[in-house]
Amino acid sequence: MTNEAVQKTAITGFAITFIGAILFSTKAIAVKVAFRNTSMNGLTLLTLRLLFSLPFYVIAAWIAASKKNSASLTVRQWIYIILLGLFGYYLSSLFDFIGLQYISAGLERLILFLYPSFAVLINAWVFRQPVNRTQKIALILTYAGILLAYAGEFRIDTGNSNFIWGSFLIFLCAVTYAIYIAGSGSMIPQVGASRFTAYAMLAATAGVFIHYAIQENAQLFQLSSVHWVYGVYLAVFATVLPTFMLSFSMKHIGTNNVAIISAIGPVSTILQAHFILDEPLFVEQLLGTTLVIAGILLTAGKRTKISGGEY
Repeated sequence: MTNEAVQKTAITGFAITFIGAILFSTKAIAVKVAFRNTSMNGLTLLTLRLLFSLPFYVIAAWIAASKKNSASLTVRQWIYIILLGLFGYYLSSLFDFIGLQYISAGLERLILFLYPSFAVLINAWVFRQPVNRTQKIALILTYAGILLAYAGEFRIDTGNSNFIWGSFLIFLCAVTYAIYIAGSGSMIPQVGASRFTAYAMLAATAGVFIHYAIQENAQLFQLSSVHWVYGVYLAVFATVLPTFMLSFSMKHIGTNNVAIISAIGPVSTILQAHFILDEPLFVEQLLGTTLVIAGILLTAGKRTKISGGEY
């Protein structure tokens, strides 16, 4: 490949990563708009999202399984994949969607970005991976940024009696997703990134469908077309499309570059929340976001290669 071709591929990869990160950042905005304009709860909206995502992951699972060099999974591997899928995309997404009913989209995005630091701590505790000096600095910056932004949000949102509860749910979302990230680090080398992600998503989808059938009495197909539009958007434009875009970019410009460019996510969400949802901008939020992004950039080189995107 010539230098010109390499340069074009790099530019394309950076552009696709940027667009993919922006699309991912619209998830919280779409969820908040859906809550504002309809009577849907978090579980119903999550079920619609996974319903329309399901065909894409079924195809991905079939392609991964049909490869000639694809070895059969052991019972132990199946158990790990199912459990990690339930933690990473069932529990995490459920906590996220319910939590968004109570706190702002901007604060949700900042709290979610605790998950890389949690993954570092889990790896250190469970897998005995040492935490180096750079990671320690990144942890301090990230937590300081979250605390600063949280204090500012708490000062402004004094009339919200569910503020702490909503924040706690998003915190649980970050913890459960960090478990998925940490666990996937040992599973992906064994089964492959595409197969792992597809199977984990299918396990999570089954969990959400069962939960919805029990709690909501399976009334999904009685919803209006307006409700389905939000599900389609969340599935296609805020989940599947950016997932494949970032997966493509990882192969062409590397996981470090993808992680660095993806740090635009919190900024994008905060700006969209301000202009679309009329959420206020305040000094603590901006300073906290800066610290969080600094922590993200420091840990960029330690990111695990995941093709599943965000929750």
